[in-house]
Amino acid sequence: MPAFDATKELSALMEPERSSPPTPVARFEIRYGRFLDPKGNALRPLPDFAKDRAELVALYRAMVTARRFDAKAVALQRTGRLGTFASALGQEAVPVGIASAMLTEDVLLPSFREHGAQLWRGVSPVELFLYWGGDERGSDFAGAREDFPVCVPVATHAPHAVGVALAFKLRRQKRVAVCVFGDGATSKGDVAEALNVAGVWQLPVVFVINNNRWAISVPLSQQTAAETLAQKAIAAGIEGEQVDGNDVIAVREAVSRALAKARSGGGPHLIEGLTYRLGDHTTADDASRYRNGSEVSARWAEEPIARLRNYLVAERMWAKADEEQLLAEITLTIERAAEAYLATPPQSPEAMFDFTYATLPRDLADERQAALDLARK
Repeated sequence: MPAFDATKELSALMEPERSSPPTPVARFEIRYGRFLDPKGNALRPLPDFAKDRAELVALYRAMVTARRFDAKAVALQRTGRLGTFASALGQEAVPVGIASAMLTEDVLLPSFREHGAQLWRGVSPVELFLYWGGDERGSDFAGAREDFPVCVPVATHAPHAVGVALAFKLRRQKRVAVCVFGDGATSKGDVAEALNVAGVWQLPVVFVINNNRWAISVPLSQQTAAETLAQKAIAAGIEGEQVDGNDVIAVREAVSRALAKARSGGGPHLIEGLTYRLGDHTTADDASRYRNGSEVSARWAEEPIARLRNYLVAERMWAKADEEQLLAEITLTIERAAEAYLATPPQSPEAMFDFTYATLPRDLADERQAALDLARK
């Protein structure tokens, strides 16, 4: 019998077993959509709605209105007449593109930079000023009654959107829930869970990521290693895509397709709109502490309002007189809304207790009475 060779035996045990390469079982791609470049030049044939001057002017008016409202809200806050406000400067194309694609019977679930969408859908500037002024009567919309109010907590409304969409499906209604949130929300479990359930149940819901590249002071690169945020839909079995979020035509076209699919029973969809936050996170923030001015200056060349205006002017759909008239009309509307907001008498102190419980607990009932007694002095 040959002698036992321990060295050879150990070598054989440690040598990895040779096998064939793993078989790919899935592949995916994320597509990016754009119609207008940053200078307003058309890169490819525009969708049918964008061949109609009235449609494009309506989109332009809505974005300018959103920016004027934004500027007035910041001015009111800086002078102590409004609470902390979240500016959407530079991001107007995402909410306006979303709302312009929706039907009246659809339901919008916004985060806190979607006033452009809310104004389009019938929420008044006065109501929005009231809300940001700390008056919850601003959430009691005279129009858009079923749209959800502003959601300041990050991502908590994503599961609500799933619930709305489930209700539509159970009722066999051809309606769609549209949920908008920022890039930071995609790092939270609420969004992952909402996407997962929407995919499993094939619900009529469209999720839109308003990716402005910053979650307060945290840049996108420090939030995720994913190459795109749109690909987070893939794990949930949902189709995802990217669009130029500064091209309102691209946003509207993508959302229109997603809504049509959801409405016809095709299930949910995720759209990532790539834009940029030109202002501070809120009026309580100073973005210069964590990003440099040169970065922001470069992004101004991509902003959505000038982009669409340049296209309209180049196509001889817009002139200086049109611009002057539009600005005068919008400025008057916003100023009158601000005056109406400032002239609105505040609610009585007990109102803060009156819509929380059917029957107030004893301790809150005592606090309510104390507030009333103090107000009478």
